[in-house]
Formats: sequence, structure tokens, C-alpha cells
Amino acid sequence: MRLAFWRAGKDKAVVERAVSKAKAEARQAEFKQADFKQAELEPRIEARPVSAAPRQAPSESGDIDLHALGAALARKRGWIIVPTVLALVASLAAVNLVTPRYKSESRILIDGRENVFLRPNSDRTEERQALDPEAVTSQVQLVLSRDLAREIIKKNKLAERPEFDPVLQGVSPLKSLAALIGIGRDPFSMTPEERVLDAYYDRLQAYAVDKSRVIVVEFQSADPDLAARVANSIADGYLVLQQNVRQDQARNASQWLSGEIDSLRKKVSEAEAKAEDFRSKSSLFVGTNNTTLSNQQMGEVNTQLNNARSMKADAESKARLIREMLQSGKPIESSEVLNSESMRTPSQQRVALRAQLAEQSSTLLGNHPRIKELKAQLADLDTQIRDEAAKIARSLENDARFASGRVQELTLSLEQLKKQATSTNGQDVQLRALEREAKAQRDLLETYLAKYREANTRETIDTAPTDGRIISRAIVSNMPAYPKKLPIALIATIATLLLSSGVVITGELLRQTAPRAAAVFAPAQTRAPARQEPVVQPASAEPIVDPVMAESAPLQPEMASDADADEFAEIEHLADSLRTAGTAAKKVTVLGTASGEAITLSTLTLARHLARDTRVVVVDLAASSPTMAAISVDASAPGLAELMQGEASFAQIITRDKLSRLHLVMAGRPGFDRSLLQSPRVALAIDALLRAYDHVLLDAGSASDLPAELLTANARAVVVPDASMAADARALMCEQLRAVGFGEVTMLGKPVQPSDAVEAPRVVAA
Repeated sequence: MRLAFWRAGKDKAVVERAVSKAKAEARQAEFKQADFKQAELEPRIEARPVSAAPRQAPSESGDIDLHALGAALARKRGWIIVPTVLALVASLAAVNLVTPRYKSESRILIDGRENVFLRPNSDRTEERQALDPEAVTSQVQLVLSRDLAREIIKKNKLAERPEFDPVLQGVSPLKSLAALIGIGRDPFSMTPEERVLDAYYDRLQAYAVDKSRVIVVEFQSADPDLAARVANSIADGYLVLQQNVRQDQARNASQWLSGEIDSLRKKVSEAEAKAEDFRSKSSLFVGTNNTTLSNQQMGEVNTQLNNARSMKADAESKARLIREMLQSGKPIESSEVLNSESMRTPSQQRVALRAQLAEQSSTLLGNHPRIKELKAQLADLDTQIRDEAAKIARSLENDARFASGRVQELTLSLEQLKKQATSTNGQDVQLRALEREAKAQRDLLETYLAKYREANTRETIDTAPTDGRIISRAIVSNMPAYPKKLPIALIATIATLLLSSGVVITGELLRQTAPRAAAVFAPAQTRAPARQEPVVQPASAEPIVDPVMAESAPLQPEMASDADADEFAEIEHLADSLRTAGTAAKKVTVLGTASGEAITLSTLTLARHLARDTRVVVVDLAASSPTMAAISVDASAPGLAELMQGEASFAQIITRDKLSRLHLVMAGRPGFDRSLLQSPRVALAIDALLRAYDHVLLDAGSASDLPAELLTANARAVVVPDASMAADARALMCEQLRAVGFGEVTMLGKPVQPSDAVEAPRVVAA
């Protein structure tokens, strides 16, 4: 659906201002209303001066006449071909006169490996880490070092060659003149070494191959044999330099370690002497197991004390057990009694008598003399056994008393040793400190001795290990590397061709500019009206709109009524006031009671006025008019409803007006759930838009189901009333809107209505 927004053109000044913004130049001629209508229908009309030349002038749109440029190139081809041929001949002659140089290269692999048998003992089990790119780059700088350069120059006698010392063959007057005016360096002001080094580094190139640890050494010279020999000499010299550095490191380390070892030997002797002297003065002699004598004696006394206590307890318990058996009249079954030598014979006799008694009792009665005799002998043996057990018990009691005395003596000795150990603790601490110092000095001396032996061994090795090895030696080249004859000739020829063609094209473009300017600034009276034939446009075709006019003016009608002019003048005045307010008018809520599409049309008209020089976005919250989709570049774009559901992002919901810089945000695709607009996340989306745009216009419609906080928070209100709304009702509505939270309320006099013109074309302009 195409809608017509009409912009009032009250006088000639308004029209001239719109045209000046579109064309970026002020037009001094006044257009009549009929001429303005014809200019709207014909977006492009040829501008011809009165005395027009036979050749057609460029159009007002600024198009470049490519046919004229081609004709100019063909007409002036001599100015292009001749310099190009001369450049080709001159470049070929120059590259053939230059002395050629031959290049040879050698390659060195930086592997960082070392003979494991030449490493220190502590490093033999460790793997060396791979070299990083920085380390390889550092090795390249070592190849380019001046020390190595001096060795190569001396070895190959480069200072005796005129190629490396230009003074030997004489300096040309041209070079002398260039050095005199400061363009080059004067060879006579430099030392011979500086001259040879400059020539050496001018022909040397060393670099690391990407993603590898290979260094390429390239050297150029007029003598191919010399180029190969110098490249190989640089590679060999680099390895020799590394070997010398390693040997120097080992030599310096051995010298330093030798001095430190002599000093440490004296320190170790002094520390050990101090420890022994202090031990002898303090009587802190060391016994077995590296313990002092006092501690060793205290341990032995403690062991004896424990043994005496155990012997006492054992004897007392055995004696008590035997006494209990004797008192109870039970048989003596103690091991001490049974195993006694004095008890062994009575025990055997008792066993034999019992056997005889048992044997006689089988044939004799109890009162028989033989039976009585055997019983009397058994009783006598039992008495002997009990007496002997009593003696053993008394012996055990004596042993217990002896052990008790031993415990007392050992306890006194232990207490004395403890007091003695307590008095010597401080001296023992000092002795341990002296021993630690002596041990530390001795360990350091042993470590230095081991390192000294290793460094001395590495120093005496003829071939020290290096971090690199030559993987490709330079060979003599038969093809010159400089100059590249074909590329130089092609570059010079193509550059001359492009330069001469550019000069011709630039002159033609400058010549075409003059008639275009005359046509643009020519007044309307000088144009031939007979040649300005209007272009007939079909009724079904899309209207042709001048893009520059679309950027500057909102809507230019063919004929605007006075009511439309007043209506748009009011909105333009409102847009100027909002633009002047700046940040105070970032958020503008457009709502009202007008029917149809008046609220949406008023919002878009106001937004297009503001979008001329500010960033403006219109948020459709009403979703009651198809106008938004009609003017959007993407009618099917998602809106706020899809943003709330997570189906679209901010970049997807923001679209553009077809013919202006205005940005649009739809409410949602057709059929969306309107309750999604009541989500608190809608307010967050509006806040995000306020941070990105200068003005955010909310098309709230009648605002019947939208949250009040969403519309009123830090917002200005623009009310679009019904045309038949009374003045009292308008004033009351403004007061009510201020009461609910709007900062400022503006009531439009008349809403914007769609054009009902039939004959005039419907044009949407920005």
C-alpha cells in the first residue's frame, strides 16, 4: 500500500531550501508551480545551454561519459604509445648495462642438540626444550654480527676487491655530486673498514624459514665463485663462533671455580677446626651412633633401670605365688620350685613311694605296717618339699629387695645425668650450628670440585658441541640473480603505460567538468523548453523518485491544499522543538484518540522530519496499521514479540524506511501474541534503543493495553486527537497525561491523514 505524505510549500523560499539541500547548491532561479510538478514527475532532464554544442553534455546526475573517455584515449594514443615504447627500450638498456650479480646460499639447521656425554651429570637425564622462534631469530642476528663479518672479510680478502671498496676503482663524478648535495654518502669520508662492511651487508641476506629452525644465508657477488665461497665461509664461521663461545664459557667457568675452590678449602678447614675446638672445650664428645656421651650414658642407665624394675616385679610375683601355695596346702606346682636342683631328688622319691604305696595297697590293708611306713615316708618327703619351697620363696624375696635397691641407685644416676644434659644443651646447640656451617662449606666445596672437573674436561675437548649444523652448502650459480631483466622491463613499461593513460584520462575528465557546471548553474530561463519533453510513466509502474530529494524533504506533493500545509507546518515546528530539546526529548510517545491510521501517519511524518539530521527509530507498539510494513525495506522482518521470545536479535528486528534514514521496529509478525508487549523486557529493549539513537518515537496508538510505565518513563507525549474532539476535552486529556507521568504533552491541532488525491501520483518521499 503506497501512502502519500504531503509537505507544505508555502512560498518560494521553502522550495529553494529543499532543492538546495538535495542538490547541495543554491539555485537562484524561481520555479513556478507547474515547473515544480514537471520536475517531480521527471527525475532526470537533460540540461542544455542555449548555444549547445553538437556533442551531448554530461547529465545532471554526474555520470561519467565512458564513450568520451575511450575516444580521448584513441585520439591521444600517440601520447601513450611513444612514452611506453621509450620506457621499454630504456629499461632494457639499463638492465643490460648493470653489472650482474650471482647469488649462492647455504642453509643451517638450528637443532639445539648436544652430546649427552659432554653434559654435566645432573643434566644427562633431562631433555632439552625445543628452540622457540625468538631463539632462531637471535641466531640470525648472530650470523649478521660484525665480529663474524670482520672474520669473513679478512679470510676472503674482500677489502682488496674493487667490488667491495669502490675507492680502489675510483668514484664517478655523479656519485661525488650526489654525496655533495647529501643524497648519498661520500666514500672518502668513510674508513676502509666501513666501506667494505657496507658493501658486505648490501650483498648479504640472512633469514629464518617460516615454521622451521632453518637459517638461510644468501650472498651476492659479481664473481659466482666468490659468492659461493663467502656463503660457505659465513656458515662455517658461524659454527666456529659458537664453538669458541662454548669453549670460552668453559674456560671462564674453570678459572672462576679454581679461585672459589681455594677460598672454600680455607673456609672448610676453619669451620671444622672451630667445631672440634668447641667440642673439646665443652666435653661434647660423640659416642656410637653419632650421639654425645652424656646422651649415650643416659640411655644406658635408663635401660638398666627398666631391667631392674622388671626383675624386682618378677621376683616379688613368684615369691608371692609360692607363699600362697604353701599357705593353702596345695601342691607346689611353681616352675621355680619344680626346676630347682634341691627339689628334683625329693620329687623323684615321692613319685617312687607313691608307686609302691599304690602297689602295696592292692594287697595290703591300710593298717598294715608296710602301708603305714610308706605313708610316713611320703609325709616326710612332703615336709621336705614344703621346706624347700619356703627357702625358694625367701630367696625370691631377697632378689626382689636387691632389685629394689638397684632401682633406687639407677634412678639417682639417671637424675644426675639429666641435670648434666640440661646444663650442656646450650653448648650442644652451638656445636650443631658450627657443624652445620662446616658441612655446608664442605658440600659447596665438593660441588665446585665436581663442576671444576667437568668444565676443565669440556675446555680440553677440541670440538665443542654447537647449536646448529650445515644441512646445505652453497654451490656456484650460473644464473645472475640481479638484475631481473624481464620483471624490471615489464614493470617500467606497464607503469609508463598506466601513468600516460592516467594523464590523458585526467585531462579529459577535467575538460568534461566545465560544461556540466554551466548546465547546473544555468538559470531556468536559458533552458530550451521545447526539448524538455516530459517522460510518460505508466500508471502501474513504481514512481521514480530523485534519491537526493528523497534525503532532504519528507513529502512533496504536486499540489498541496492549505489544510495540508498547516498540518505539516505544525509537525515541522514540533520536530524543530524536539530537535532543539536534545536529550530531554530522546523518548517521545505518540498516542491519541484519532481513528484509522492517523496516529501512525503522524508518527512517521514527525520521525522523518527528525531523521534529516539525527538518528531516529520508530517503535510500533500499536500494530494496528499496515503502514509500517508498507514503508519498511523488509515487510516480513521480526519485531518486539519475536525479541521477547528469543527468536530474533536486535540486529534482525531493526529495519529501515525505504526512502529515508529512518529506522523502524515492528511490534511483531502477523498473528503474534499481544500480551508479549506487556513484558518487563520491552522496557529494557526501549532503554537499549535510547542509548543508540538520538530520538525514539513510540507509536502507542490508543495505549489501551500497554503498561503505563513503558510509555511515561522519561518521555514526552505527542497527542493525536480526533478531528471532532472539543477544546475542553483536549485540555482535560493533556492534564491527565501530565498527571500519569509524562514530562511534557503536545496536542496536535489536526492529525495527518492519507492523501485522497486521485490524479496526483502517490509518492512516498523521505
